[in-house]
Amino acid sequence: MPDTDRPASHCLLDLAPPDIQWFLDRSDIVLVPIGSCEQHGAHLPLGTDTITALEVARRAARKADVPYAPPFWAGYSPQHMRETEAGVGTITFRAATLLEAWYDICRSLIHHGWNKLVFVNGHGSNTKIIDPLLRRVRYETGAFVALYKPYAERYMGMIGDLLENPPDETPGWHASELETSQVLAHDGTLVRMERAADDRAQAPPWLPETFIKQDGAPDVEFQGYQYFVFPMDHGEFSKTGVIGNPFRATAEKGEQALERFADHLAAAIEEFRPLEVEITRRAFEERV
Repeated sequence: MPDTDRPASHCLLDLAPPDIQWFLDRSDIVLVPIGSCEQHGAHLPLGTDTITALEVARRAARKADVPYAPPFWAGYSPQHMRETEAGVGTITFRAATLLEAWYDICRSLIHHGWNKLVFVNGHGSNTKIIDPLLRRVRYETGAFVALYKPYAERYMGMIGDLLENPPDETPGWHASELETSQVLAHDGTLVRMERAADDRAQAPPWLPETFIKQDGAPDVEFQGYQYFVFPMDHGEFSKTGVIGNPFRATAEKGEQALERFADHLAAAIEEFRPLEVEITRRAFEERV
């Protein structure tokens, strides 16, 4: 017989308390998509990273039949602000503010009965600051907490065969082939390819010429080795905001990439499902 009580959506924003309980009766896992609101060149929307997180979380939640929280649309993006009055639109949270916001989300979800929280992160720079939050939640509550990173930067992983750009064209980097493809798969009307640029990272002029920067990673090469990191702004090594060649992007590549990430995450959820988790601190008593 059909389950007439089955919720029509997996997103918490769409659900009422009886729907929440329907999911809790069947699983103690919830997904938390997090992204950013930052420039992705002239051809992609500010929400590109949030779109990635949302699409992967939405698809994986459907496949694994678990709920997901509404996407947290801003992230840690100080390097994308550009100069005053540049008008690029980036909204960044200070690290301390962002960690507290994520903490409150986690504590709220644990308060309501979820034991296993999986962040689905679409923005690389969020990983620079999230470790203290993951540890804090685990140490304070006993909850199972994980971070899933469905994107390709230096590590192509399961989607390397989808991308046509050669390694010297940094195929997975900012606003390049992968991100453009994923937004095309999400909503092609958001992509303005007539504005796109084919660009590469370059070391800023204030560094000696012997220092080499070839991609968007924090690492800078000196004498053939990458042991240096500098606090650079994105505009100092990418004038256009693009690192790579977006012109080989297609909606079909984006769809395949998103589905592969979602399948991978859904498979992991099945492995997490039987894990026994003891919550040592459930109530969010300091919520004011």
